[in-house]
Amino acid sequence: MKAARFDYQRPDDLAGAVLALADDGAKAVAGGQSLGPMLNLRLARPGRLVDVARLAKLRRVEERTDGVLYGAALTHAEFEDGAVPDPTPGFLARIAHGIAYRAVRNRGTIGGSLAHADPAADWPTTLAALGARVHLVGPAGTRELPVEAFILGAFETALVPGEIIAGVFVPRRSASARFGYRKSCRKVGEFAEAMCAVLVDPAGGTRRLAIGATEARQVVIADAGAALGNPEIVDAILRDTGLASDPAAFRLRRDVIRQAIAALDHESHPA
Repeated sequence: MKAARFDYQRPDDLAGAVLALADDGAKAVAGGQSLGPMLNLRLARPGRLVDVARLAKLRRVEERTDGVLYGAALTHAEFEDGAVPDPTPGFLARIAHGIAYRAVRNRGTIGGSLAHADPAADWPTTLAALGARVHLVGPAGTRELPVEAFILGAFETALVPGEIIAGVFVPRRSASARFGYRKSCRKVGEFAEAMCAVLVDPAGGTRRLAIGATEARQVVIADAGAALGNPEIVDAILRDTGLASDPAAFRLRRDVIRQAIAALDHESHPA
């Protein structure tokens, strides 16, 4: 099956993209690694595709004292290869390396991953744990949302008509920060069945935990200090958030969360 007929537009700048996306049925595309299959399966039928992959403002990297603002059209491979600065002790490159396959990483973008909002994707859970914020541009101007507020549910975001993800801001973390990440997949490159990211940064008093691969949005625990030292609290969190109704899924999620917490002391700093 092939995609239904659609118009194609490649605007010259971000303002032109916002204008093009204001029309009903228009949808932004950059790497197309998620949208492409949906088009071919006719799960998505936009009247117009607005190609934003080459927009300069979506390809920028802005280093700040408190972190780095990444343009939304930067690819997973650019993070993996260290082509962009990393405000963490190597966490972003490690996550990017584990996304699907290299062919996907060469074209898929960080902004596209957030816009698609697949609960099993690596970036939404990782960026929520890191305290990242999404920069949005639309007809009403600009705004900024934490990742966990931007993603409203499975494949559902806070984007309004005409609005586009312009960038992602990742806060700077200290050299002593530790990061644990685990996901469970049937084989490499497949979507995760369970996922957890944990950040501990003693310098900032940060202890965050994000649970992904749920049936809805990521579950973010902004103050996870107690949970990190007590597995029973993790079990209670899963029950309270409705993630324990299926016994097999509950056990898998519990094991993945405990593995991510244990990884804090073993894998946080790359060799």
